[in-house]
Amino acid sequence: MSPDVGRTRFIFFTGGVSSSLGKGLTASSLGRLLKCRGLRVTMCKLDPYINVDPGTMNPFEHGEVFVTEDGGETDLDLGHYERFIDENLHKDSNATTGRIYSAVIAKERRGDYLGKTVQVIPHVTDEIKERIRRLGSDDVDVVIVEIGGTVGDIEIVPFLEAIRQFRRDVGRENVCYVHLTLVPYLGPTGEQKTKPTQHSVTELRSRGIQPDVIVCRSDRMISEDLKRKISLLCDVPIEAVVSAVDAANIYQIPLVIHEEGMDRYVLDLLGYDEDAHPIDLSRWERLVEQVDAATTPVRIGIIGKYVDLPDAYLSVVEALRHAGFHHGAKVDIDWIQAATVPDLLEREGLRGYDGLVIPGGFGERGVEGKIAAAGHARTHDIPLLGLCLGLQVMVIDAARSLAGLEGANSREFDPATPYPVVDLMDDQNDVVDKGGTMRLGSYGARLEAGSQVARAYGAEIVSERHRHRYEVNPRYRARLEEGGLVCSGTSPDGRLVEFIELPGHPFWIGTQAHPEFKSRPDQPHPLFRELIGASLARAEGRDPHLIDLA
Repeated sequence: MSPDVGRTRFIFFTGGVSSSLGKGLTASSLGRLLKCRGLRVTMCKLDPYINVDPGTMNPFEHGEVFVTEDGGETDLDLGHYERFIDENLHKDSNATTGRIYSAVIAKERRGDYLGKTVQVIPHVTDEIKERIRRLGSDDVDVVIVEIGGTVGDIEIVPFLEAIRQFRRDVGRENVCYVHLTLVPYLGPTGEQKTKPTQHSVTELRSRGIQPDVIVCRSDRMISEDLKRKISLLCDVPIEAVVSAVDAANIYQIPLVIHEEGMDRYVLDLLGYDEDAHPIDLSRWERLVEQVDAATTPVRIGIIGKYVDLPDAYLSVVEALRHAGFHHGAKVDIDWIQAATVPDLLEREGLRGYDGLVIPGGFGERGVEGKIAAAGHARTHDIPLLGLCLGLQVMVIDAARSLAGLEGANSREFDPATPYPVVDLMDDQNDVVDKGGTMRLGSYGARLEAGSQVARAYGAEIVSERHRHRYEVNPRYRARLEEGGLVCSGTSPDGRLVEFIELPGHPFWIGTQAHPEFKSRPDQPHPLFRELIGASLARAEGRDPHLIDLA
Protein backbone atom coordinates (compact mmCIF):
# COMPACT_ATOMS: atom_id res chain seq x y z
CA MET A 1 0.00 0.00 0.00
CA SER A 2 1.26 3.50 -0.84
CA PRO A 3 2.36 5.50 2.22
CA ASP A 4 -0.06 8.24 1.08
CA VAL A 5 -3.10 5.99 1.50
CA GLY A 6 -4.84 4.24 4.35
CA ARG A 7 -3.54 5.78 7.55
CA THR A 8 -3.63 8.93 9.61
CA ARG A 9 -0.39 10.55 10.73
CA PHE A 10 0.04 12.32 14.05
CA ILE A 11 2.21 15.33 14.90
CA PHE A 12 2.80 16.12 18.58
CA PHE A 13 3.89 19.58 19.71
CA THR A 14 5.63 20.00 23.05
CA GLY A 15 7.19 23.11 24.56
CA GLY A 16 10.15 23.84 26.76
CA VAL A 17 11.91 26.57 28.75
CA SER A 18 8.95 28.95 29.00
CA SER A 19 5.23 29.17 28.36
CA SER A 20 3.72 31.68 25.90
CA LEU A 21 6.36 31.07 23.24
CA GLY A 22 3.75 30.52 20.54
CA LYS A 23 3.42 26.74 20.50
CA GLY A 24 -0.23 26.91 19.46
CA LEU A 25 0.46 29.46 16.72
CA THR A 26 3.36 27.40 15.38
CA ALA A 27 1.24 24.24 15.37
CA SER A 28 -1.57 26.13 13.63
CA SER A 29 0.86 27.49 11.06
CA LEU A 30 2.18 24.03 10.24
CA GLY A 31 -1.43 22.87 9.92
CA ARG A 32 -2.08 25.67 7.43
CA LEU A 33 0.97 24.70 5.36
CA LEU A 34 -0.10 21.06 5.24
CA LYS A 35 -3.59 22.15 4.14
CA CYS A 36 -1.96 24.26 1.42
CA ARG A 37 -0.40 20.97 0.24
CA GLY A 38 -3.84 19.40 -0.11
CA LEU A 39 -3.79 17.35 3.10
CA ARG A 40 -6.83 17.08 5.36
CA VAL A 41 -5.86 18.38 8.79
CA THR A 42 -7.47 18.53 12.21
CA MET A 43 -6.05 19.70 15.54
CA CYS A 44 -6.34 18.98 19.24
CA LYS A 45 -5.18 20.56 22.52
CA LEU A 46 -4.38 18.48 25.61
CA ASP A 47 -4.32 20.68 28.71
CA PRO A 48 -2.68 19.55 31.96
CA TYR A 49 -4.88 21.53 34.36
CA ILE A 50 -7.34 19.58 36.52
CA ASN A 51 -10.43 21.64 35.64
CA VAL A 52 -12.76 19.58 33.45
CA ASP A 53 -12.87 22.48 30.99
CA PRO A 54 -12.19 26.24 31.11
CA GLY A 55 -15.91 27.07 31.27
CA THR A 56 -15.90 27.92 34.98
CA MET A 57 -12.45 29.50 35.04
CA ASN A 58 -11.96 33.23 35.61
CA PRO A 59 -10.72 34.87 32.40
CA PHE A 60 -7.79 36.30 34.37
CA GLU A 61 -6.72 32.69 34.93
CA HIS A 62 -7.12 31.40 31.41
CA GLY A 63 -8.19 34.03 28.89
CA GLU A 64 -11.29 33.60 26.77
CA VAL A 65 -13.35 30.44 26.56
CA PHE A 66 -13.58 29.42 22.92
CA VAL A 67 -16.86 27.72 21.97
CA THR A 68 -17.06 25.08 19.25
CA GLU A 69 -19.99 24.38 16.91
CA ASP A 70 -21.14 21.45 19.09
CA GLY A 71 -21.00 23.48 22.31
CA GLY A 72 -17.58 22.58 23.67
CA GLU A 73 -16.10 25.13 26.08
CA THR A 74 -12.44 24.93 25.15
CA ASP A 75 -9.01 26.48 25.33
CA LEU A 76 -8.45 29.71 23.39
CA ASP A 77 -5.79 27.97 21.26
CA LEU A 78 -8.65 26.24 19.45
CA GLY A 79 -9.55 29.67 18.14
CA HIS A 80 -6.10 29.94 16.57
CA TYR A 81 -6.47 26.44 15.16
CA GLU A 82 -9.81 27.22 13.50
CA ARG A 83 -8.66 30.59 12.14
CA PHE A 84 -5.50 29.12 10.60
CA ILE A 85 -6.67 25.78 9.22
CA ASP A 86 -10.22 27.00 8.50
CA GLU A 87 -11.85 23.89 9.94
CA ASN A 88 -14.59 23.72 12.58
CA LEU A 89 -13.34 21.75 15.58
CA HIS A 90 -15.43 20.08 18.28
CA LYS A 91 -15.60 19.06 21.92
CA ASP A 92 -13.16 16.20 21.43
CA SER A 93 -10.57 18.67 20.13
CA ASN A 94 -9.76 19.69 23.71
CA ALA A 95 -9.17 17.41 26.68
CA THR A 96 -7.91 18.25 30.16
CA THR A 97 -6.48 16.27 33.02
CA GLY A 98 -9.82 16.78 34.77
CA ARG A 99 -11.77 15.32 31.86
CA ILE A 100 -9.35 12.40 31.50
CA TYR A 101 -9.50 11.49 35.20
CA SER A 102 -13.29 11.92 35.28
CA ALA A 103 -13.60 9.36 32.48
CA VAL A 104 -11.20 6.93 34.21
CA ILE A 105 -13.01 7.20 37.54
CA ALA A 106 -16.39 6.72 35.85
CA LYS A 107 -15.09 3.52 34.23
CA GLU A 108 -13.75 2.31 37.57
CA ARG A 109 -17.13 2.92 39.25
CA ARG A 110 -18.89 0.96 36.50
CA GLY A 111 -16.50 -1.93 36.95
CA ASP A 112 -14.97 -1.61 33.49
CA TYR A 113 -11.53 -2.45 34.87
CA LEU A 114 -12.76 -5.75 36.35
CA GLY A 115 -11.49 -5.08 39.83
CA LYS A 116 -7.94 -4.24 38.81
CA THR A 117 -5.87 -1.57 40.55
CA VAL A 118 -6.39 1.60 38.52
CA GLN A 119 -3.07 3.31 37.76
CA VAL A 120 -1.65 6.16 35.71
CA ILE A 121 -0.02 3.53 33.51
CA PRO A 122 -1.84 1.97 31.73
CA HIS A 123 -5.30 3.30 32.56
CA VAL A 124 -4.80 7.08 32.44
CA THR A 125 -2.38 6.91 29.53
CA ASP A 126 -4.74 4.58 27.66
CA GLU A 127 -7.55 7.11 28.09
CA ILE A 128 -5.33 9.89 26.72
CA LYS A 129 -4.30 7.73 23.75
CA GLU A 130 -7.91 6.87 23.01
CA ARG A 131 -8.77 10.60 22.89
CA ILE A 132 -6.00 11.12 20.36
CA ARG A 133 -6.77 7.99 18.33
CA ARG A 134 -10.45 8.85 17.84
CA LEU A 135 -9.47 12.04 16.02
CA GLY A 136 -7.99 9.97 13.22
CA SER A 137 -10.41 8.82 10.55
CA ASP A 138 -10.73 8.15 6.85
CA ASP A 139 -11.51 11.86 6.44
CA VAL A 140 -8.31 13.05 8.13
CA ASP A 141 -4.75 12.75 6.86
CA VAL A 142 -2.92 14.51 9.70
CA VAL A 143 -3.84 15.10 13.35
CA ILE A 144 -1.80 17.82 15.07
CA VAL A 145 -1.83 17.56 18.87
CA GLU A 146 -0.52 20.32 21.13
CA ILE A 147 0.45 19.36 24.68
CA GLY A 148 -0.16 22.31 26.99
CA GLY A 149 2.42 23.45 29.50
CA THR A 150 6.17 22.92 29.30
CA VAL A 151 8.41 19.90 29.65
CA GLY A 152 9.37 19.64 33.32
CA ASP A 153 5.92 20.50 34.66
CA ILE A 154 4.72 17.69 36.92
CA GLU A 155 1.18 17.89 35.49
CA ILE A 156 2.38 17.12 31.97
CA VAL A 157 4.04 13.76 32.73
CA PRO A 158 1.06 11.45 31.95
CA PHE A 159 0.57 13.19 28.59
CA LEU A 160 4.23 12.78 27.65
CA GLU A 161 4.13 9.12 28.60
CA ALA A 162 0.95 8.67 26.54
CA ILE A 163 2.44 10.19 23.37
CA ARG A 164 5.65 8.20 23.91
CA GLN A 165 3.59 5.00 23.91
CA PHE A 166 1.48 6.25 21.00
CA ARG A 167 4.35 6.06 18.53
CA ARG A 168 4.88 2.42 19.42
CA ASP A 169 1.15 1.72 19.08
CA VAL A 170 0.61 3.24 15.62
CA GLY A 171 4.08 2.83 14.14
CA ARG A 172 7.11 5.09 14.27
CA GLU A 173 6.62 6.14 10.66
CA ASN A 174 3.20 7.62 11.50
CA VAL A 175 4.34 9.97 14.27
CA CYS A 176 6.38 13.17 14.35
CA TYR A 177 7.47 14.94 17.54
CA VAL A 178 8.01 18.71 17.31
CA HIS A 179 9.59 20.50 20.26
CA LEU A 180 9.39 24.29 20.54
CA THR A 181 11.96 26.00 22.71
CA LEU A 182 13.61 29.35 23.43
CA VAL A 183 16.97 30.59 22.21
CA PRO A 184 17.45 33.83 24.18
CA TYR A 185 19.70 36.71 23.16
CA LEU A 186 21.91 38.09 25.94
CA GLY A 187 22.51 41.77 25.36
CA PRO A 188 25.65 42.20 27.52
CA THR A 189 27.52 39.47 25.62
CA GLY A 190 25.79 39.92 22.25
CA GLU A 191 25.15 36.16 22.01
CA GLN A 192 22.27 33.79 21.43
CA LYS A 193 22.37 30.97 23.95
CA THR A 194 21.47 27.34 23.20
CA LYS A 195 21.76 26.02 26.76
CA PRO A 196 18.01 26.41 27.52
CA THR A 197 17.24 24.40 24.37
CA GLN A 198 19.75 21.71 25.30
CA HIS A 199 18.32 21.35 28.82
CA SER A 200 14.75 21.31 27.51
CA VAL A 201 15.51 18.57 24.99
CA THR A 202 17.41 16.60 27.65
CA GLU A 203 14.33 16.76 29.89
CA LEU A 204 12.12 15.58 27.03
CA ARG A 205 14.49 12.72 26.19
CA SER A 206 14.46 11.67 29.86
CA ARG A 207 10.76 10.97 29.31
CA GLY A 208 11.58 8.70 26.39
CA ILE A 209 10.83 11.15 23.56
CA GLN A 210 13.46 12.14 21.03
CA PRO A 211 12.21 15.19 19.09
CA ASP A 212 12.19 14.93 15.32
CA VAL A 213 12.04 18.70 14.82
CA ILE A 214 13.25 21.50 17.08
CA VAL A 215 11.65 24.93 16.57
CA CYS A 216 13.80 27.68 18.05
CA ARG A 217 11.92 30.80 19.10
CA SER A 218 13.95 33.99 19.21
CA ASP A 219 13.80 37.68 18.42
CA ARG A 220 16.39 37.27 15.65
CA MET A 221 17.44 34.62 13.16
CA ILE A 222 19.42 31.60 14.37
CA SER A 223 22.75 31.37 12.57
CA GLU A 224 23.81 28.26 10.68
CA ASP A 225 26.56 27.72 13.25
CA LEU A 226 24.01 27.67 16.07
CA LYS A 227 21.80 25.33 14.08
CA ARG A 228 24.73 22.94 13.66
CA LYS A 229 25.43 23.15 17.41
CA ILE A 230 21.80 22.36 18.31
CA SER A 231 21.76 19.59 15.70
CA LEU A 232 24.86 17.98 17.19
CA LEU A 233 23.93 18.32 20.86
CA CYS A 234 20.23 17.46 20.48
CA ASP A 235 20.68 14.65 17.92
CA VAL A 236 18.48 15.97 15.10
CA PRO A 237 19.45 16.67 11.48
CA ILE A 238 20.42 20.28 10.84
CA GLU A 239 17.48 20.69 8.43
CA ALA A 240 15.20 19.78 11.37
CA VAL A 241 16.35 22.81 13.36
CA VAL A 242 13.89 25.59 12.52
CA SER A 243 14.49 29.25 13.27
CA ALA A 244 11.14 30.81 14.20
CA VAL A 245 11.96 34.48 14.52
CA ASP A 246 9.42 36.97 15.85
CA ALA A 247 7.01 37.95 13.07
CA ALA A 248 5.45 41.38 12.51
CA ASN A 249 2.02 39.73 12.75
CA ILE A 250 0.85 36.21 13.52
CA TYR A 251 -0.33 35.56 9.98
CA GLN A 252 3.24 35.74 8.70
CA ILE A 253 4.26 32.71 10.79
CA PRO A 254 3.30 30.07 8.17
CA LEU A 255 5.50 31.86 5.62
CA VAL A 256 8.37 32.10 8.13
CA ILE A 257 8.44 28.38 8.93
CA HIS A 258 7.86 27.46 5.28
CA GLU A 259 10.94 29.49 4.36
CA GLU A 260 12.81 27.41 6.92
CA GLY A 261 11.61 24.22 5.20
CA MET A 262 9.70 22.87 8.19
CA ASP A 263 6.68 21.60 6.23
CA ARG A 264 8.87 19.90 3.63
CA TYR A 265 10.87 18.11 6.33
CA VAL A 266 7.74 16.96 8.21
CA LEU A 267 6.10 15.86 4.96
CA ASP A 268 9.08 13.66 4.13
CA LEU A 269 9.36 12.34 7.69
CA LEU A 270 5.73 11.15 7.57
CA GLY A 271 6.26 9.37 4.28
CA TYR A 272 4.47 11.76 1.94
CA ASP A 273 5.79 12.39 -1.56
CA GLU A 274 6.42 16.13 -1.91
CA ASP A 275 5.88 15.98 -5.67
CA ALA A 276 2.41 14.55 -5.05
CA HIS A 277 1.67 17.36 -2.57
CA PRO A 278 2.94 20.63 -4.09
CA ILE A 279 2.21 23.68 -2.01
CA ASP A 280 -0.06 26.54 -3.06
CA LEU A 281 0.52 29.54 -0.82
CA SER A 282 -1.06 32.12 -3.11
CA ARG A 283 -4.19 32.61 -0.99
CA TRP A 284 -2.20 32.98 2.23
CA GLU A 285 0.32 35.31 0.60
CA ARG A 286 -2.55 37.53 -0.56
CA LEU A 287 -3.79 37.62 3.03
CA VAL A 288 -0.38 38.72 4.32
CA GLU A 289 -0.27 41.41 1.62
CA GLN A 290 -3.69 42.57 2.82
CA VAL A 291 -2.42 42.71 6.40
CA ASP A 292 0.60 44.79 5.36
CA ALA A 293 -1.59 47.11 3.28
CA ALA A 294 -4.06 47.76 6.12
CA THR A 295 -2.85 51.22 7.16
CA THR A 296 -5.91 53.52 7.36
CA PRO A 297 -6.38 54.11 11.10
CA VAL A 298 -9.71 53.39 12.75
CA ARG A 299 -10.14 53.70 16.52
CA ILE A 300 -12.33 51.10 18.24
CA GLY A 301 -13.15 51.03 21.94
CA ILE A 302 -13.83 47.68 23.60
CA ILE A 303 -15.88 48.15 26.76
CA GLY A 304 -15.39 45.19 29.04
CA LYS A 305 -14.84 43.82 32.50
CA TYR A 306 -11.53 42.01 31.90
CA VAL A 307 -9.72 44.64 29.83
CA ASP A 308 -6.53 44.25 31.88
CA LEU A 309 -6.14 40.87 30.19
CA PRO A 310 -6.74 41.28 26.42
CA ASP A 311 -6.65 37.47 25.97
CA ALA A 312 -10.08 37.47 27.63
CA TYR A 313 -11.40 38.92 24.36
CA LEU A 314 -8.91 37.34 21.95
CA SER A 315 -11.41 36.27 19.29
CA VAL A 316 -13.11 39.68 19.37
CA VAL A 317 -9.76 41.36 18.72
CA GLU A 318 -8.93 38.99 15.88
CA ALA A 319 -12.38 39.44 14.31
CA LEU A 320 -11.88 43.22 14.37
CA ARG A 321 -8.47 42.82 12.77
CA HIS A 322 -9.89 40.52 10.07
CA ALA A 323 -12.49 43.17 9.24
CA GLY A 324 -9.72 45.75 9.13
CA PHE A 325 -7.76 43.66 6.62
CA HIS A 326 -10.86 43.58 4.40
CA HIS A 327 -11.21 47.38 4.44
CA GLY A 328 -7.49 48.20 4.36
CA ALA A 329 -7.81 49.59 7.88
CA LYS A 330 -5.43 49.36 10.81
CA VAL A 331 -7.68 48.80 13.80
CA ASP A 332 -6.37 50.62 16.87
CA ILE A 333 -8.03 49.18 19.97
CA ASP A 334 -8.58 51.11 23.18
CA TRP A 335 -9.49 49.04 26.24
CA ILE A 336 -12.19 50.74 28.30
CA GLN A 337 -12.94 49.44 31.78
CA ALA A 338 -16.74 49.27 31.91
CA ALA A 339 -16.91 50.52 35.49
CA THR A 340 -15.20 53.79 34.48
CA VAL A 341 -17.61 54.65 31.65
CA PRO A 342 -19.97 56.89 33.69
CA ASP A 343 -17.04 59.07 34.79
CA LEU A 344 -15.63 59.02 31.25
CA LEU A 345 -18.94 60.21 29.83
CA GLU A 346 -19.06 63.10 32.31
CA ARG A 347 -15.51 64.20 31.40
CA GLU A 348 -15.22 63.74 27.65
CA GLY A 349 -17.76 61.27 26.29
CA LEU A 350 -16.94 58.55 23.78
CA ARG A 351 -17.17 60.64 20.63
CA GLY A 352 -13.43 60.27 20.06
CA TYR A 353 -14.03 56.67 19.04
CA ASP A 354 -14.91 55.63 15.51
CA GLY A 355 -16.73 52.54 16.77
CA LEU A 356 -17.44 50.55 19.92
CA VAL A 357 -17.80 46.90 20.90
CA ILE A 358 -19.46 45.61 24.04
CA PRO A 359 -18.39 41.95 24.33
CA GLY A 360 -19.86 39.09 26.31
CA GLY A 361 -19.39 38.42 30.00
CA PHE A 362 -20.98 37.33 33.24
CA GLY A 363 -21.63 39.11 36.52
CA GLU A 364 -22.88 42.50 37.66
CA ARG A 365 -19.62 44.48 37.86
CA GLY A 366 -19.44 47.23 35.25
CA VAL A 367 -22.90 46.57 33.81
CA GLU A 368 -24.24 50.10 34.39
CA GLY A 369 -21.20 51.43 32.55
CA LYS A 370 -21.97 49.19 29.59
CA ILE A 371 -25.61 50.31 29.59
CA ALA A 372 -24.48 53.94 29.65
CA ALA A 373 -22.08 53.29 26.77
CA ALA A 374 -24.86 51.69 24.71
CA GLY A 375 -27.05 54.73 25.32
CA HIS A 376 -24.24 57.15 24.43
CA ALA A 377 -23.55 55.31 21.17
CA ARG A 378 -27.28 55.32 20.38
CA THR A 379 -27.72 59.06 20.89
CA HIS A 380 -24.42 60.12 19.23
CA ASP A 381 -24.56 57.92 16.11
CA ILE A 382 -21.43 55.99 17.13
CA PRO A 383 -21.32 52.54 15.45
CA LEU A 384 -21.78 49.87 18.12
CA LEU A 385 -21.73 46.07 18.02
CA GLY A 386 -23.05 44.27 21.10
CA LEU A 387 -22.13 40.63 21.61
CA CYS A 388 -24.16 38.37 23.91
CA LEU A 389 -24.20 40.46 27.12
CA GLY A 390 -23.65 43.41 24.79
CA LEU A 391 -27.08 42.79 23.22
CA GLN A 392 -28.62 42.48 26.67
CA VAL A 393 -27.32 45.85 27.89
CA MET A 394 -28.50 47.44 24.63
CA VAL A 395 -31.99 46.02 25.30
CA ILE A 396 -31.89 47.40 28.85
CA ASP A 397 -30.89 50.83 27.55
CA ALA A 398 -33.70 50.74 24.97
CA ALA A 399 -36.22 49.63 27.60
CA ARG A 400 -35.33 52.48 29.92
CA SER A 401 -34.86 55.22 27.32
CA LEU A 402 -37.19 54.32 24.43
CA ALA A 403 -39.90 52.13 25.94
CA GLY A 404 -40.40 54.09 29.17
CA LEU A 405 -39.69 51.11 31.43
CA GLU A 406 -37.93 52.93 34.26
CA GLY A 407 -35.80 50.57 36.35
CA ALA A 408 -35.71 47.90 33.62
CA ASN A 409 -32.85 45.46 34.04
CA SER A 410 -31.77 41.88 33.72
CA ARG A 411 -32.77 39.61 36.55
CA GLU A 412 -29.13 38.50 36.56
CA PHE A 413 -28.12 41.93 37.88
CA ASP A 414 -31.24 43.01 39.77
CA PRO A 415 -33.53 40.18 40.92
CA ALA A 416 -36.06 42.76 42.15
CA THR A 417 -36.28 44.82 38.96
CA PRO A 418 -39.87 45.82 38.11
CA TYR A 419 -39.22 45.13 34.42
CA PRO A 420 -37.01 42.06 33.88
CA VAL A 421 -36.52 42.65 30.16
CA VAL A 422 -33.74 40.04 30.25
CA ASP A 423 -34.47 36.87 32.18
CA LEU A 424 -33.92 33.14 32.46
CA MET A 425 -36.04 30.95 30.23
CA ASP A 426 -37.06 27.32 30.61
CA ASP A 427 -37.11 24.76 27.80
CA GLN A 428 -40.43 26.19 26.56
CA ASN A 429 -38.91 29.71 26.57
CA ASP A 430 -41.17 30.78 29.44
CA VAL A 431 -39.82 32.95 32.25
CA VAL A 432 -38.56 31.06 35.29
CA ASP A 433 -37.44 32.38 38.65
CA LYS A 434 -34.24 30.38 38.86
CA GLY A 435 -32.31 27.64 37.18
CA GLY A 436 -31.99 27.88 33.44
CA THR A 437 -29.71 26.07 31.09
CA MET A 438 -26.66 27.49 29.35
CA ARG A 439 -27.16 27.73 25.61
CA LEU A 440 -23.90 26.44 24.15
CA GLY A 441 -22.84 25.91 20.57
CA SER A 442 -24.47 26.56 17.24
CA TYR A 443 -28.09 27.75 16.97
CA GLY A 444 -29.98 28.92 13.92
CA ALA A 445 -31.74 32.27 13.46
CA ARG A 446 -34.21 33.74 11.01
CA LEU A 447 -33.47 37.33 9.96
CA GLU A 448 -36.05 39.93 9.03
CA ALA A 449 -35.99 40.60 5.30
CA GLY A 450 -34.48 43.97 4.48
CA SER A 451 -32.99 44.47 7.95
CA GLN A 452 -29.42 45.67 8.46
CA VAL A 453 -28.33 42.27 9.71
CA ALA A 454 -29.95 40.44 6.77
CA ARG A 455 -28.18 42.76 4.33
CA ALA A 456 -24.88 42.31 6.17
CA TYR A 457 -25.14 38.51 6.06
CA GLY A 458 -26.64 38.44 2.59
CA ALA A 459 -28.99 35.77 3.91
CA GLU A 460 -32.14 35.38 5.97
CA ILE A 461 -31.22 32.08 7.67
CA VAL A 462 -27.95 32.04 9.63
CA SER A 463 -26.27 30.01 12.36
CA GLU A 464 -24.06 31.35 15.16
CA ARG A 465 -22.41 30.01 18.30
CA HIS A 466 -23.82 30.86 21.73
CA ARG A 467 -22.66 30.85 25.35
CA HIS A 468 -25.21 32.36 27.72
CA ARG A 469 -28.10 31.67 30.10
CA TYR A 470 -30.23 34.81 29.95
CA GLU A 471 -32.55 35.80 27.08
CA VAL A 472 -34.58 38.82 26.04
CA ASN A 473 -37.87 38.41 27.90
CA PRO A 474 -40.64 37.82 25.29
CA ARG A 475 -43.17 39.48 27.60
CA TYR A 476 -41.58 42.87 26.86
CA ARG A 477 -40.82 42.43 23.19
CA ALA A 478 -43.91 44.30 21.94
CA ARG A 479 -43.21 47.22 24.30
CA LEU A 480 -39.60 47.42 23.08
CA GLU A 481 -40.68 47.38 19.46
CA GLU A 482 -43.25 50.10 20.13
CA GLY A 483 -40.33 52.18 21.44
CA GLY A 484 -38.50 51.80 18.13
CA LEU A 485 -36.22 48.81 18.71
CA VAL A 486 -36.29 46.22 15.92
CA CYS A 487 -35.87 42.56 16.82
CA SER A 488 -34.34 41.79 13.45
CA GLY A 489 -33.46 38.15 14.08
CA THR A 490 -35.18 35.45 16.09
CA SER A 491 -34.89 31.73 16.73
CA PRO A 492 -36.55 29.68 13.96
CA ASP A 493 -39.70 29.30 16.08
CA GLY A 494 -39.83 33.08 16.59
CA ARG A 495 -39.68 32.92 20.38
CA LEU A 496 -36.15 34.02 21.22
CA VAL A 497 -34.58 37.30 20.14
CA GLU A 498 -31.24 36.71 18.42
CA PHE A 499 -30.50 40.11 16.81
CA ILE A 500 -31.58 43.70 17.45
CA GLU A 501 -31.00 46.96 15.59
CA LEU A 502 -32.16 50.56 15.57
CA PRO A 503 -33.55 51.99 12.33
CA GLY A 504 -31.99 55.29 11.32
CA HIS A 505 -28.78 54.61 13.24
CA PRO A 506 -25.63 54.00 11.14
CA PHE A 507 -24.86 50.78 13.03
CA TRP A 508 -26.37 49.93 16.42
CA ILE A 509 -26.62 46.16 16.25
CA GLY A 510 -26.62 43.51 18.94
CA THR A 511 -26.54 39.75 18.74
CA GLN A 512 -27.18 37.16 21.42
CA ALA A 513 -24.45 35.05 19.82
CA HIS A 514 -20.64 35.16 19.66
CA PRO A 515 -19.97 35.73 15.95
CA GLU A 516 -16.30 36.42 16.70
CA PHE A 517 -15.72 32.66 16.94
CA LYS A 518 -16.51 32.16 13.25
CA SER A 519 -14.40 34.96 11.78
CA ARG A 520 -11.42 34.00 9.60
CA PRO A 521 -8.49 36.21 8.55
CA ASP A 522 -9.43 36.03 4.87
CA GLN A 523 -13.20 35.75 5.52
CA PRO A 524 -14.14 38.43 8.08
CA HIS A 525 -17.43 37.94 9.85
CA PRO A 526 -20.20 40.06 8.25
CA LEU A 527 -21.11 41.92 11.45
CA PHE A 528 -17.52 42.89 12.21
CA ARG A 529 -16.95 43.74 8.56
CA GLU A 530 -19.87 46.16 8.54
CA LEU A 531 -18.98 47.60 11.97
CA ILE A 532 -15.53 48.54 10.67
CA GLY A 533 -17.08 49.86 7.45
CA ALA A 534 -19.37 52.18 9.43
CA SER A 535 -16.51 53.15 11.76
CA LEU A 536 -14.28 54.04 8.82
CA ALA A 537 -17.02 56.23 7.39
CA ARG A 538 -17.20 58.05 10.71
CA ALA A 539 -13.40 58.36 10.92
CA GLU A 540 -13.21 59.81 7.41
CA GLY A 541 -16.05 62.25 7.97
CA ARG A 542 -18.40 60.51 5.55
CA ASP A 543 -22.05 60.07 6.41
CA PRO A 544 -22.13 56.59 7.99
CA HIS A 545 -25.84 56.37 7.20
CA LEU A 546 -24.93 56.04 3.54
CA ILE A 547 -22.64 53.00 3.75
CA ASP A 548 -23.66 50.08 1.59
CA LEU A 549 -24.13 46.87 3.50
CA ALA A 550 -23.07 43.75 1.61
